[in-house]
Amino acid sequence: MSFKTIVASLDSYEMGSIELNDDLKHYAFSNIFDVASKSAPYERVMVVSNLDYCAEAVRAEGASNWYMAPHDEFAIVMDGEIEFEFHQLTDEEKPTHPQGAAKMAADPKGPRMGRVVARRGHEVLLPEGSAYRLKAAKPSVCIIQTSVGPESVEKWSEICVLS
Repeated sequence: MSFKTIVASLDSYEMGSIELNDDLKHYAFSNIFDVASKSAPYERVMVVSNLDYCAEAVRAEGASNWYMAPHDEFAIVMDGEIEFEFHQLTDEEKPTHPQGAAKMAADPKGPRMGRVVARRGHEVLLPEGSAYRLKAAKPSVCIIQTSVGPESVEKWSEICVLS
């Protein structure tokens, strides 16, 4: 038995579905592009949830607000090119919320830590103790692995489709 992996993009994807007693490996990431195509830029739509943890599909387009989290997060670029810019948080800016990402009220005051330009398949650490923002010159897609937090959006009734 052989399997064929098809790598989609925001411009070219096929909406997947799940049939009862089907093998879930046929559908890994299949609907992320559909979710991103219907999302506002930088809306963080949960596509996976497991207790307090989640993966959020994000449509990157233009520049995002600054975010921070009380723990490490990870981003995987699924399509396009995204620049991740980092600043260290000052003691006054450290997160007070328990988990997940939150938008910052203002630009970070701490020193610049650097940037990462990532393309399809690249994974980027969004480290604890830092502020980050994303920039994309054209619509791009990433998945952010995090904990459910203030910016996590649940749209299960809209994104879960049964055959």
